[in-house]
Amino acid sequence: MAYAALMPANLGLEGSHFQIHRTTTSCLNLDTMSKDFVRGVKTNKLKVNGPVKMPTKVSHIKSALMSPVEEKTGLQDFLHINDFDKGTILKILDRAKEVKALLKSGERTYLPFKGKTLAMIFAKPSMRTRVSFETGFYLLGGHAIFLGPKDIEMGKREETRDVARVLSRYNDIIMARLFAHQDLLDLAKYASVPVINGLTDYNHPCQIMADALTMIEHIGQIEGTKVVYVGDGNNIVHSWLLLAAVIPFHFVCVCPKGFEPDAKTVEKAQQAGVGKIEITHDPKEAVKGADVVYSDVWASMGQKEEAEYRRKVFQGFQVDEELMKIAGPQAYFMHCLPAERGVEVTNGVVEAPNSIVFPQAENRMHAQNAIMLHSLGL
Repeated sequence: MAYAALMPANLGLEGSHFQIHRTTTSCLNLDTMSKDFVRGVKTNKLKVNGPVKMPTKVSHIKSALMSPVEEKTGLQDFLHINDFDKGTILKILDRAKEVKALLKSGERTYLPFKGKTLAMIFAKPSMRTRVSFETGFYLLGGHAIFLGPKDIEMGKREETRDVARVLSRYNDIIMARLFAHQDLLDLAKYASVPVINGLTDYNHPCQIMADALTMIEHIGQIEGTKVVYVGDGNNIVHSWLLLAAVIPFHFVCVCPKGFEPDAKTVEKAQQAGVGKIEITHDPKEAVKGADVVYSDVWASMGQKEEAEYRRKVFQGFQVDEELMKIAGPQAYFMHCLPAERGVEVTNGVVEAPNSIVFPQAENRMHAQNAIMLHSLGL
């Protein structure tokens, strides 16, 4: 098949002897294309006797002719919160508030994702991640495709680099909820469209963006607040630490000895010199004066065989009514869900007036919409 079959008829190409050969691409300089097209909209006629810029809708043919690792010109992955500066994070959160207000008003004519598709890779199942991404993308005009654990078996049935390049040719953006963080990094490395981190064993940036949005709504700001996480030093903690490396607030992780977060991530957050970081082991002391007391399950997915052992080790780290009383009347309770009521948190705390776990869950959709808008440059 000649490449010419992929070319739109209205490109307006000028010049003599313009041809696209099956066996050679020497007539096209696909790596040094001029910026005459912006997001698939033609702005000028193109000249063959100079660099040529392909419109976005057909630009993926370029990747067949390039090196395996492709550049994402004008597009951005969302893999770690600290990949962005404070201004960008706050801008995304502001956009989340705006789009949320629009959707809440019943407005359904704002469709920035119209004609776009989102591939959702799930090595780990999740109700909130699937529904929030799929519904959010649909409400803004797009179409989301669910790819469950048995649909791809990335890294087992097919190499990650191949999955990345194939999905990039079908879709405008990819979200992945995986176990190994390296799989996410490899996916982003080889994909030519933005990759959104829906969770890995290392971090969960979309969740913390939703949490930050919820704090802004209920407290008014993130800066200057005190967030106390009680429990295992897991991927949620790592993302809180990376947020504290960008925005100045006081973050405390209080956990049993031996269950601290990754030491290099703690060091990175501390060396950033932005937020105040503490890793402690006394919940009652740590929660004093907290604006937010945060909890998560003690045994995450893939750790269920350790559940009974962890329940013994984590005794004294349950967020109950007494601990919230010590924190003070200003303290909100947050949990990324699903919660094991009666284990890491009591039913009374989840259902208390100062619990904001369900606004927090709702904000997954709004924060993620804003992240995808930013990643796509919309």
